Amino acid sequence: MATIPAEFLDLVTTKLTFAHLGTTMSNGAPQVTPVWFSFDGSHILLNSAKGRVKDKNMRARPAVAISILDPDNAYRYLQIMGHIVEVTEDGADAHIDSLAKKYIGQDTYPWRSPTEARVIYRMAIDKVQTMG
Repeated sequence: MATIPAEFLDLVTTKLTFAHLGTTMSNGAPQVTPVWFSFDGSHILLNSAKGRVKDKNMRARPAVAISILDPDNAYRYLQIMGHIVEVTEDGADAHIDSLAKKYIGQDTYPWRSPTEARVIYRMAIDKVQTMG
């Protein structure tokens, strides 16, 4: 498992950054979505609702990539290529609430549908590329 270089850790820890998540559709076409995320010190944690396109893609084809652009310097970024090692609903509601706090300053995720099941995807880091 690769690690994020120390000089780029701010992009996954202290700076408010969005990740662009790349997954693969069943026909091989790429699919990219901007997402909220967290970092647990070794894995990237993503969150979505069960049944969405990215959910289906990550379950069926766990190879994924994210890119994170520094909001203060458009020429500095981090790309992480990896794979999903865990998909779980355990703790997913609390995780999306923590992401809502981080990204929009609200204690609870305001767009939750009463019928959706939230899911956490734990992404292992296989390769890291940086610039800037």
